[in-house]
Amino acid sequence: MATKGTLYLMVAALLSQVFFAPFAWAQMTRLNVGYSAASADQLPAWVAKDSGIFAKNGLDVDLIFFTGGTTAILALVSGDVPITQVSGPPLVNSALAGSEAVFVAAGIISLNYVLMGKPGIKNVEQLKGGTVAISRFGSATDSIARFALRRIGLTPGKDVTIVQVGSGPERLSAALTGRVTASVINPPSSFIAEKRGLAVIADVAKMGLVFQHTGAGTTRKFIKEHSDIVRRYVKAQVEAVHKMWTDKEATIKALSKYMGSGLERETLEKSYDNVMTEALYPKKQYPSLEGLKTVIEDVAERDPRAKSVKPEQFVDFTFIKELDQSGYIDGLYKRK
Repeated sequence: MATKGTLYLMVAALLSQVFFAPFAWAQMTRLNVGYSAASADQLPAWVAKDSGIFAKNGLDVDLIFFTGGTTAILALVSGDVPITQVSGPPLVNSALAGSEAVFVAAGIISLNYVLMGKPGIKNVEQLKGGTVAISRFGSATDSIARFALRRIGLTPGKDVTIVQVGSGPERLSAALTGRVTASVINPPSSFIAEKRGLAVIADVAKMGLVFQHTGAGTTRKFIKEHSDIVRRYVKAQVEAVHKMWTDKEATIKALSKYMGSGLERETLEKSYDNVMTEALYPKKQYPSLEGLKTVIEDVAERDPRAKSVKPEQFVDFTFIKELDQSGYIDGLYKRK
């Protein structure tokens, strides 16, 4: 038979569940977050979701896929998502149009893309008069294609026609089936293409292009109205990048799940090894001003408004700086 003391403890425990559990759940913030590609560029959001890092930071996140950064940034501006993973060109284009979109965390700050020809296409001359697949006009793949083509001596729109196809797997399929002459792709799609015998016509990673690629973007309005949510999101992103650096298996598991194409273990491992460098995924996650300068120069070729702006206009370092200056990020990597 239970004593008075035991009964008291049981009642106290029940009251604790009644009053404190709902309070804890009340702190969870529902948040729709966009991502804009099926590639290793999106790993921070995938890992944060699947490893419980968002939940640990009080965020109940639904990840929503948009084909290409242009679509993702439109969803941000319309309010469908208050935060999105997006690359530099669509964010800059959007901000020039008045959206006040900014990066709050870097994500991936360089490029690992290649231009790969369809079966039988092995050199630059064979590209002339053909088509090159990108995701959407105004996206990072659009900028990458134009940069790569110019570097190998071809004029976009004159020597080669750029066409919109969709996601990395869709661009890979277009090249494999010969629907386009070449595609701009990155891991894991590029490794699959390599195994299928497609040739690399241009390797952008070897061309020395500094580029603010896919990072966490939001708007200054959302930061002003919901700074605590943005703060928790940036912290979650930093923790996810730490997880990526220190837990290969969890990262590969997320990559396999969201790519959704039954990738072989070898391809997944090569994709992981390819992106996990400080040059691509910096541990401190500051958006790259030098990379944004490259983006702005590219955008300025088509939009004169970009000629008078500075990289600092497209970032808010507040939250990443807080984490860095407090010693939190250094502390993550010192833990055993």
